[in-house]
Amino acid sequence: MSNNIYLKKGLDLPISGEAAQTVRGVIVPDVVAVKPTDFRALVPKLLVREGDRVLAGTPVLADKMSQNILFASPVSGTVAEVVRGAKRKLLEVRIKADAQQEFVDFGVKKVATMSAEEIKASLLAAGLWPSLVQRPYGIIANPEVKPKAIFVSAFNTAPLAADMEFVLRDEIENIQTAINALNKLTDGGVHMSLNAANYSGTPFHKFENVIQHTFEGKHPAGNVGVQIHHVSPIRKGETVWTVSMLMLAAIGKLFNTGKYDVRRKIAVTGPMAIEPAYVESYPGASVKSLKAFYDPSLDLRFVSGDVLTGTNVGKDGFLGFYDNQMTILEEGDKYEMLGWAKPFRPALFSASRTYFSWLTPKKKYDMDTNLHGGPRAFVVNDVYGKVLPMDLYPVYLLKACLANNIDDMEKFGIYEVLEEDFALCEYVCPSKIEIQQIISDGIALMLKEMC
Repeated sequence: MSNNIYLKKGLDLPISGEAAQTVRGVIVPDVVAVKPTDFRALVPKLLVREGDRVLAGTPVLADKMSQNILFASPVSGTVAEVVRGAKRKLLEVRIKADAQQEFVDFGVKKVATMSAEEIKASLLAAGLWPSLVQRPYGIIANPEVKPKAIFVSAFNTAPLAADMEFVLRDEIENIQTAINALNKLTDGGVHMSLNAANYSGTPFHKFENVIQHTFEGKHPAGNVGVQIHHVSPIRKGETVWTVSMLMLAAIGKLFNTGKYDVRRKIAVTGPMAIEPAYVESYPGASVKSLKAFYDPSLDLRFVSGDVLTGTNVGKDGFLGFYDNQMTILEEGDKYEMLGWAKPFRPALFSASRTYFSWLTPKKKYDMDTNLHGGPRAFVVNDVYGKVLPMDLYPVYLLKACLANNIDDMEKFGIYEVLEEDFALCEYVCPSKIEIQQIISDGIALMLKEMC
């Protein structure tokens, strides 16, 4: 067991609707979507037309700025629709899936005998290169850059997050293959962070060719950005790559089976989910394919991902490329008389002891999307620092982003953070400020001016 890092700051959100560790079935959706909006700063080039026949692994998009980076169809079927938005912005490529899946054969390969360039070429050709996310900025990794290290978080502390050990219990061999492959792409090794609370009980601690770290503490202890900050902070001019455990499994399957197989166990969670559990399906699966888990007559919000950082995709939306969680919430559009002025609100959770939730620490709450207030002046206080376990000055970084001051953004840590690292700051913010959007705008400015 390697070094253990204990994080004192953070917050575990006590929301109801955790998925039971059972798989309720395998779902091949009628329609899946490949969404360019899942990838930051991507300028997509369409490679297919409506009516084209595709297999699982057939490229449907390319990156205009680096056309060897491809995005593949997760299923076999027929291109049903190309959805565009304002100014003909490409939003989705919808594919009507076959009942019986067929795959492009990329050939079984032995990673041990492959060079770094051969591994890169295989990942690029199969459409799995977007699995690798580059920091700073959270963009798709640049194949021409050698990162100082590659980081993986083997656990997730986000609200109602899928249990990684349950999801990946049959993928150990594939993950090991992926680790062996990615080790050849960096001189700094593959760093894997494990949950200290369950270190000896998880099969993940048996992986070879990894540099292990253990973390304990509340959310966001499972965020890879927080882990990087405590293991090897990103300085100006440095590049690291990150990859999720889900995508490690897909990379391993590519080399072991020759297939682009991104099937995954998806946790359907949330207070409004009917019998929350797991299903086996695909990234890009439609919300409608999960109809057994919700009541369509209710006013609901469907979030691809967790409640803090996920995307509101709507009842006609699709699961994101990197996600294996769908959270179902009630829309909080109901007026509450007196609001926060009520002296006793037992149905609400408070991170600041405003209510009496601190007396029932094990209680789970049926949270909805109500903000319980509106945006107001930016109040300078210490609430952000209590939930952000990083050696940063969050208020100063946010103000630098608002002022478009690149020098101060660099000084206060823009290279180390993504929106997800500030999600709890947004949750506890007394001013109801959209902090993640401020960080997103700051990163967009850095990409425009510095890259």
